[in-house]
Amino acid sequence: MRIDDLRRSGHAPSLGAALIHFDVSFMCWVLLGALGAYIAEDLALSPFEKGVVVAIPLLSAAFFRLVLGLLGDRIGPKKVGTVSMAIVVAPLLWGWLGAGTLPQVLAVGLLLGVAGASFAIALPLASRWYPPRLQGLAMGIAGAGNSGTVIATLAAPRLAEHYGWHAVLGMALIPVALAFTAFILLAKEPPRTATPLSARGMARMLKEPDARRMAGLYAITFGGFVGLTSFLPILLHDEYGLTKVEAATIAACGGALGSLLRPIGGHLGDRLGGTTVLSGVLGIAGALLLFVSGLPPIGATAVAFVIAMGALGVGNGAVFQLVGLRFPERIGAMTGIVGAAGGLGGFCLPFALGLIKQTAGSYGVGLALLALIAASSLLLVRIIRGAMQVRANAGAAGNATPAHANPVEVAA
Repeated sequence: MRIDDLRRSGHAPSLGAALIHFDVSFMCWVLLGALGAYIAEDLALSPFEKGVVVAIPLLSAAFFRLVLGLLGDRIGPKKVGTVSMAIVVAPLLWGWLGAGTLPQVLAVGLLLGVAGASFAIALPLASRWYPPRLQGLAMGIAGAGNSGTVIATLAAPRLAEHYGWHAVLGMALIPVALAFTAFILLAKEPPRTATPLSARGMARMLKEPDARRMAGLYAITFGGFVGLTSFLPILLHDEYGLTKVEAATIAACGGALGSLLRPIGGHLGDRLGGTTVLSGVLGIAGALLLFVSGLPPIGATAVAFVIAMGALGVGNGAVFQLVGLRFPERIGAMTGIVGAAGGLGGFCLPFALGLIKQTAGSYGVGLALLALIAASSLLLVRIIRGAMQVRANAGAAGNATPAHANPVEVAA
């Protein structure tokens, strides 16, 4: 059984530490989105400014993921993860004790991008402790730290109702301190290391077609997931007149489902092939997003958003099953590259939705555009599947199986 194999094959404390680091860091990363309706009301923001406030942490995380991915390969994910979590204290303190203007809130968001970059630490820490056949499951478990978005969207608005949004940023320091301690005690540098890459070496990796394709897919699956988790409280509050807490609760349900299903996406990728799984979930997400673009009644809208976010969560796990399979010796650098693409995708979603709302007066057009992007990405999945088939055939012709070839994936 895969879970038994997981216990015997790797280092469970490090896997747990990766999950904790990822979970609490993601909680901090999306706090401005969870508190967005309160910040917007306090600072009298326009729809476009609301989108920018939510989008800035997602954009800055894209840059920091590249940096932390490189550093993690060079000096080890535990060391880099310890420093990155310590840095997150600074924007939380600033947001708690100050940040009374839009430029200051944006600066806090930029620094919170370091928390979003934990992705480039947690996944390599987990991955390098486990053999290729367990890559999808191990990285899926660590990647379930997406659930930190659920903590933020559920708890932050409720606390803000009583204490104000500034105080919520201060309260976040408590779980950060606990997670920091647990990470130091539990995490151990993995035995499998990667040859450190320079920035130039990472640029060369980006020239590889598979790297660009997987980055593009992750920009859609993870970008869609985290972008919706962050911006949905504002969208539902503005478009349907829900209370801030009601809107955040729906977003939290979608975030919870996507986080819970991410390990299943990795596991299904191990068994059925990542491209097979992606074909299914992208089709589901695209159809549901097209449905909500018509702005149906709130009950149907809420259910559709939650299921779509769950499908995107499965897609997140499936993409990283492919990444671990295709680039086993460059998982740190590829996590940085693919994670950065996910952050860029997450940035584009609230930025575009806010801009379209301000110019067109409705979020419907932006949601239809998102549905079209999800559907068109199915072509990218087919290209990746074809490329993997070609490599598998070449390996069979040479009487050798490529290190990254998954028999199930090839059969799919």
